[in-house]
Amino acid sequence: MARIGKLQRISFLWIVASAVGVYAASAQTMSSSGKEQSMATSSTTTPTLVRVTYGGLRVDGLNIAYREAGDPASPKIVLLHGFPASSHQYRNLIPALADRFHVIAPDYPGFGNSDVPDPATFAYTFDKISVIIENFLKLKGFDHYGLFVQDYGGPVGFRIVGGHPEVLDWLIIQNSNAYEVGFTPAWDAFRNALWKNRSPETEKPLAGFLEHDGIKGIYLYGTKHPELISPDNWESDFGFMQRPNARRIQLDLFYDYRNNVALYPKWQAFLREHQPKTIIFWGESDPFFAPEGGEAYLKDLPKAEIHRLDSGHFAVEDSLEEISTDIHRFYAEKVAGNPMGTR
Repeated sequence: MARIGKLQRISFLWIVASAVGVYAASAQTMSSSGKEQSMATSSTTTPTLVRVTYGGLRVDGLNIAYREAGDPASPKIVLLHGFPASSHQYRNLIPALADRFHVIAPDYPGFGNSDVPDPATFAYTFDKISVIIENFLKLKGFDHYGLFVQDYGGPVGFRIVGGHPEVLDWLIIQNSNAYEVGFTPAWDAFRNALWKNRSPETEKPLAGFLEHDGIKGIYLYGTKHPELISPDNWESDFGFMQRPNARRIQLDLFYDYRNNVALYPKWQAFLREHQPKTIIFWGESDPFFAPEGGEAYLKDLPKAEIHRLDSGHFAVEDSLEEISTDIHRFYAEKVAGNPMGTR
């Protein structure tokens, strides 16, 4: 949190405290009542100009927006984004990887520039999103690839590769949780209130995460170099949050996240059985996912490589050079010519 304005810091901490404290305050009541975000922002530049293209593809009746770069004949990497972002969070990483890889980053339904179907008729669940993204990748010809997951990217990606292990060549994890030990107290109002009894009262403490200062805080909390993080991140995300039903969509996914936790043992078993070649980048000051969440992967993936970053939730924002360099090196040393499975 160094160098972030005092008022900004207080504002975001108040939102987190609300998610924690309101639950604590309401627990007694429920007990008594019986209710339960270009590399131009970085200190480095790309050695050559990389062309990034932007497109949309019809998938299951929806337009799925995406960013893409690199030679289609190169090894493929899929980048799956987190909350409250979109493929925009990878605007710097895509050109940084495109010299060696064919990179694609889609926007989930309801996020970024993808279609936003009405939640009254479209179920915003991680199951549904994963099916659409899996079909998107098939249509784009991504039949096997390296998978980069951050935050929500984990629940989406683990569902895809869990059902089809043959598509996974290798795994890159950045602050995406698959172990209960990885939850920080910011999750208390999710785990102990919303997931037990969804209501306007249990949704209210979480509303701050969907407002301007809350979204801004997610990007800035824990970073030592806020000057490297473009305000376009939170301004863009907050702009998308003004669309009809946008907050309802996010609250639906907040509630559905409980089903991810139920699948943690299955995902852990997948990792133990298949032992994908894995590199982990973990922002140690993430407000949502504790350092223990990154360390926990080593129990099931003892050969994984972990990089503990002095960063927050969106570590690519201020640790781009380190992440890009280590992805290139790891692929060359551990994956090239010897990916998961036989090809």
